[in-house]
Order: sequence, then structure tokens, then C-alpha cells
Amino acid sequence: MKELTITFAAICQVAHLVQQVSRNGQVDDNELAVILNSIITTSPENTLAVYGGELANIKQGLELLINHLGDSTRENGKKSTVKDPEFTRYIISLINLERRLTKQPKQLTQLGERIEASKRQLEHYSITSDTLIASFASIYSDIISPLGSRIQVTGEPNILKQTASQHKIRALLLAGIRSAVLWRQVGGKRRTVLFSRNKLVKTAKELLEQI
Repeated sequence: MKELTITFAAICQVAHLVQQVSRNGQVDDNELAVILNSIITTSPENTLAVYGGELANIKQGLELLINHLGDSTRENGKKSTVKDPEFTRYIISLINLERRLTKQPKQLTQLGERIEASKRQLEHYSITSDTLIASFASIYSDIISPLGSRIQVTGEPNILKQTASQHKIRALLLAGIRSAVLWRQVGGKRRTVLFSRNKLVKTAKELLEQI
């Protein structure tokens, strides 16, 4: 359950960062670095190592998980189930796209090769440089997008028209696919969110207390 919670929190964090870029055109560089590093961490010691080995790096994701899957209470004491539909759509879309990817061994091989090529660029550029972000974005466009069911990102039209914003969003979505792969590898399924949501929320709260 801890592994499931960490990976689902990371997917939540990606969805939130996509919203930030699409609405404001800006995203915190440190938060972006954590998520982008997850793409190139292909032989981790454990699940948390993919996110820099620190729970603090996915703190926002854990909080988002609790808010999204937990029961929120209105002022009158009644429970509210009103959630952000766009946020939900991004998460579901990432999990669905990852499922399509796993059924395409050729694309999986290409994905691994392209990520290895991107790692070599790190000798000359930082993970959050325009060069690396553009590289990740092209991997997403070339390998993930053709799988179908494209993720429709909504936000400010002027921001979405900018090449830099488009690259950041695609790079983030590639990182989302990475976390969705991990989610499945540790036993995550779509029904896990339905039937184990209370366990996920409880575990997320316990992990937050350790930060």
C-alpha cells in the first residue's frame, strides 16, 4: 500500500503541475526537476528513489491524493464529493495511456532507447533546461501520442499556444506515464482507486506525518 500510495501521489503531482503550466505558464523549477528526474531514473533501488528518495519531494502529491480521494466536509457537516473533473481526467487518461503502451512492445523498446539518449544530454544540460524538456516532449509526441486517446489539456489559450508551455506539458505527461508504469508495477489497477481509496488516503496521511 505504501508503494501504491507513493506512485499514485506522483501521478497526482504531475496532473497538478500540468494544470499550473496550462493556466499560468509557470511551474516551480525544483518541483519540475523532481518529476523530470523520475523519467531517467530507470534502475531505482526502490520506488521512492525514483522521486529522489525523499517523501518531501512528493508532499504535494500526497496532499492532492488526500484531497482528491478523501471525503471533504462542507460547513453544514455534510460530506461533499465535488472534485476537480479536469484533474480527475488527467489521472485517468495517464493510467489508460500507460495500459495501451504496455501492449506495444515495439514502442516500449523505443521509449527505453529514447530515454537513454536523453540521459546522455545531461552531461551538457540540466534536467530543467529547454533542451532536455524539448527532448522529453518529443519522446511523448513520437511514442505516446500515437497510441491514441490523446490527453486534451485545457487552460489559457495564449499560454497553450506557446512552444515552451507545450514542451513542458508534454514532458510532464511523459513523467506521468513513468509514474503510471510504476503504479502498475507495484500492483496498481483502476479498481484500486475505487475499492482501496480509504487505504490510500490513510497511508498518504501516515506518510505526510513522516515528513
